[in-house]
Amino acid sequence: MALERLHKFMARTGVASRRRAEELIAAGAVKVNGRVVTTPGAKIDPERDRVVVAGQRLKVEAPVVLMLHKPSGYLSSTADPRGRRVVTDLVGPQFGRLYPVGRLDYDATGLLLLTNDGELAQRLMHPRYQVARTYRVTLAGEVAPAVLATLGDGVELDGRPVPADVKVLKRSPDKTTLELTVREGRYHLVKRLCERLGHPVLKLKRLALGPLSLGGLPRGAWRELTPRERQELRRLMQSAPTQGAAQGK
Repeated sequence: MALERLHKFMARTGVASRRRAEELIAAGAVKVNGRVVTTPGAKIDPERDRVVVAGQRLKVEAPVVLMLHKPSGYLSSTADPRGRRVVTDLVGPQFGRLYPVGRLDYDATGLLLLTNDGELAQRLMHPRYQVARTYRVTLAGEVAPAVLATLGDGVELDGRPVPADVKVLKRSPDKTTLELTVREGRYHLVKRLCERLGHPVLKLKRLALGPLSLGGLPRGAWRELTPRERQELRRLMQSAPTQGAAQGK
């Protein structure tokens, strides 16, 4: 088999993202055939070489991608030192190690992917790929047309504007429900955008991620992606813009 960069192989096993794998290598936490490897860009033969991290040999497992309808009251994590419920509790151990792709807040609901494919997870979350995330968000107060226009033009966060596609679903003097689509996954992004405009988020539900739609999946339930959905994800990853184009957005 052709040689493969060590950090890419580690990401494929699901142990860490590419960036985190590079950090583990630099820290001397990775052994190949019994010897510590600290060289960035080191190459291995995945079929012959033995890669160990924290005493555990890494193997590429059959790729698993699940769609979960996350309920409120679960952390988007695999464990919590405070003993709170985590999303992997809803699936159980039958698929081995699974990791959430990105995060939904503790009180948020909706579509969350779980996978052992670190490469897929890294690509879906990377700003370069501009994967659309669609939410139904209920905000405090009646949102004026001028505020909606500001959301569409782009609210500045961390020194650059973040545009959103916005559609009003319901409006009253007390609250407004929007369908909102953004193309990046920064921490608390939707909540921060709306709070910046003076309308705190009351409810947040993710309806879609890229070509994947939550549909009628019941809250707390999960399912494997269909072959067609997997194909659509692969097509999305292959059609990513260049790095320069993404940075210019």
